[in-house]
Amino acid sequence: MPNARRQAGVVLPLFVAGLTAMLGVMGLALDGGHMMLNKTRLQNTVDAAALSAAKTLDQTRGGVAEATDEALRMLGANAALAGNGELADSIGGMDISVEFSSTLVPFSPGTLPAEYVRVKAYDMRLPGWFIQVLGWNDKRVGATAVAGPSPTLAEICNVAPMMVCGDPDAPPEDNFGYTLGMPVVLKTASASGAFEVGPGNFQLIRLGASGAAVVREALAGNYDACLDVSGSVETQPGNAVGPVAQGLNTRLGEYSGPMSGEQSTYPPDVVTQQVSPRLGYDSATGAVTYQGQPITDPENTSYFNATDYEERIEREDYDNQPQPNGPGVFGRRVLAVPVGDCSTTTNGQGTVPVLGSMCFHLLQEAAQQGNEAHVYGEFTGTGCGITGTPGPAPVTGPGPYIIQLYKDPDGNAS
Repeated sequence: MPNARRQAGVVLPLFVAGLTAMLGVMGLALDGGHMMLNKTRLQNTVDAAALSAAKTLDQTRGGVAEATDEALRMLGANAALAGNGELADSIGGMDISVEFSSTLVPFSPGTLPAEYVRVKAYDMRLPGWFIQVLGWNDKRVGATAVAGPSPTLAEICNVAPMMVCGDPDAPPEDNFGYTLGMPVVLKTASASGAFEVGPGNFQLIRLGASGAAVVREALAGNYDACLDVSGSVETQPGNAVGPVAQGLNTRLGEYSGPMSGEQSTYPPDVVTQQVSPRLGYDSATGAVTYQGQPITDPENTSYFNATDYEERIEREDYDNQPQPNGPGVFGRRVLAVPVGDCSTTTNGQGTVPVLGSMCFHLLQEAAQQGNEAHVYGEFTGTGCGITGTPGPAPVTGPGPYIIQLYKDPDGNAS
């Protein structure tokens, strides 16, 4: 019995030790799961910020200040989303940085020209629950993301089936001879004459089938073929001027002829405002005109252009509410158009080497004028909406590319 009395108090410390161990295991499970959830939320936010900043960097041709502002804006916007309350509460005290490098590997902050973006967000503090019994009062997570141009695409998809002629001696960074922001009128090449070489004309890509309905629906958005950028594209005479206009105009909310009632299949852009009064074309000089005067400096000419379009998107000023609350779809009026070397093209149908692609912003509804369809718009760059298969090396060369995420070469938190 004396031994039993001496052991009477042993149960309590064993119970406390067991309870502590149990709470510690619970803490590792519950607090660990909480950390992983917020780590994922933070990583998604940082990924979005890096991609958006890289896109801005690409569009501004190395505008580091603009890209930094965009990264921080995107971080704040994502933190404000429903479900990210803990991120919103923590972001003000986090260690956040935006860096730029001319190369991916190695990523060398501050080197020029800036091509790649790294966004880092560390020290997101979360309250400790059961792990406090192990001596930890809080939990901390971090994330990093790198984004920039992909290797030159081996093939491009999601393009409009209309090819424009570019200058084979002008690389993508010189926009194949086009001037960004300058309004242009693209015309179908003659159905019976020679292919009209040079800026200002387009030729339909061989669609695999003939007929007005095929052309109309392809220009409205159902063309899903991919193009090999190392090869050539087959063109066909542009003799379906009515269907060209009817198909393209669905993107601006105009449904005429056979396209009437096709809004659900071919939705309009969220912003369908057009130039008013309409742009014109001086066939003698080849100049685009506004109110009867040739446009030589778009920045000093007041008409609704791609910049105004983006500003309306930014402030959510829509003509058509975005799906699913309305019929609108972002970017429908922006076409990714293949650019070809037309210098050796033969009459009518021909084979044209692909140089890359350009972004073409529709300024107003396409119009049929005689035997030609006139399509008014402006080229805005080379990074819109195209998808495809990147080449093998993380180096951008001549040709089309996309902005994509990369694993951070210097960290394991991406």
